Amino acid sequence: MDLRKLKTLIDLVSESNISELEITEAEGKVRIVKADPRAAMVSYAPASAVALPVAAAHPATPAVAEVPEETGHVVKSPMVGTFYRAASPGGKPLADIGSEVKEGEAICIIEAMKIMNEIEADKTGKVTRVLCENGQAVEFGQPLFIVE
Repeated sequence: MDLRKLKTLIDLVSESNISELEITEAEGKVRIVKADPRAAMVSYAPASAVALPVAAAHPATPAVAEVPEETGHVVKSPMVGTFYRAASPGGKPLADIGSEVKEGEAICIIEAMKIMNEIEADKTGKVTRVLCENGQAVEFGQPLFIVE
């Protein structure tokens, strides 16, 4: 794939509300996943199945990398909306790194259509990672937390 076209696609994802874009062409497949509002990750598999690494121009530019495998249980978003860690602005997060959570316990809020929805842990354990920023738009099935 032409590097100018790849750069255009990265800019499109970085500047939009979409969190993931995948394009398959004759010469290969490109998948761009936005990790947080300021960055995106890209994986590229040419038709010959050889990875093509491309370095980032500066820190604000999305970098090309492979998506790392997560260990532990992934708590995913059950809906599209806006992710909030606390029940009120400036409030204490419902779940933080190191927090012990129980199955059925509220761990975050997702606002959808002006309705605040409490998202519950679907596994008992310790939160090892928080994968979304407060106020970030999330998609259905997007990983929110890692619980071990």
